[in-house]
Amino acid sequence: MAKNKITVVGAGNVGATTAHIAATKGLGDIVLIDIVEGLAAGKALDIAQASPIQLSSPGITGTCDWRQTADSDIVIITSGFPRKPGMSRDDLLAKNVEIVKSVSEQTAKHSPHSIVIVVCNPLDAMVHTAAKVTGFDPNKVMGMAGALDSARFSYFLACEFGVGADEIKCVLMGGHGDDMVPLPRFTCVGGIPVTELLSPDKIAEIIERTRKGGIEIVNLLGYSAYYAPAAGAVKMAEAILKDKKTLISCCAYCDAEYDAASHFVGVPAILGENGVEKVIKLALNDSERDAFAESLDHVKQLAVKVDKLL
Repeated sequence: MAKNKITVVGAGNVGATTAHIAATKGLGDIVLIDIVEGLAAGKALDIAQASPIQLSSPGITGTCDWRQTADSDIVIITSGFPRKPGMSRDDLLAKNVEIVKSVSEQTAKHSPHSIVIVVCNPLDAMVHTAAKVTGFDPNKVMGMAGALDSARFSYFLACEFGVGADEIKCVLMGGHGDDMVPLPRFTCVGGIPVTELLSPDKIAEIIERTRKGGIEIVNLLGYSAYYAPAAGAVKMAEAILKDKKTLISCCAYCDAEYDAASHFVGVPAILGENGVEKVIKLALNDSERDAFAESLDHVKQLAVKVDKLL
């Protein structure tokens, strides 16, 4: 049986960490690619040399040559300009459209049957870019945002309750930005909705910290987070490669669902061997629906800007 093949585009902090986590999980052969000569090769060699210690997969190579990525099952796009203090995700739009356009062209050329997971910002707009440029079926292109934002929401809740993070099951929707929509009514601690356990003010406080979770790290480090985003991308890749039918919040294509009118936006979805296999339709109340509509409107505005740049 042939091994799965995963290409990780970009050997910076997010890309190298993604490759490392995928290797420790033994998800398949990994190709780490970057335009900087020696960067991907050096990091891949370092990860491979850790394999006897971690008992992880040694099947990782680094390259600048797209031909070595041919016939990948999964392509994870992490390349792009990262946020710095004082920048919003939207500030990266023009520069990262150019990068993701180039990467998407190479992906379509060398791995036309792959499934694409986008990680770079502004996330929803970059998923739109990758889908439009590759021409892949919409279920084969998605974005890692909800997995990260849900993890942040879960972590902050776990800290509040003093429980293990695995006790928290949360749902988060909307664009990957300050108007994301955590849904406390659908978020549980050991099966109990958080709305039954916390005051509205405390829930609002945790939601606000979740929304600002990325910039909190940027302000501390001087650059974007990478451990949690990488872990989110690998979780999605694993769900697809192992056909786990995992229910996860991610940026997925919606048509009639949530009146999204053929846009990529954060929703709960089931991931399996065919990519996004189903978008879960929740019965939102009026306030949840309004918050999602506002976030979706921002996503649509960015998509219009992307279309003008392509």
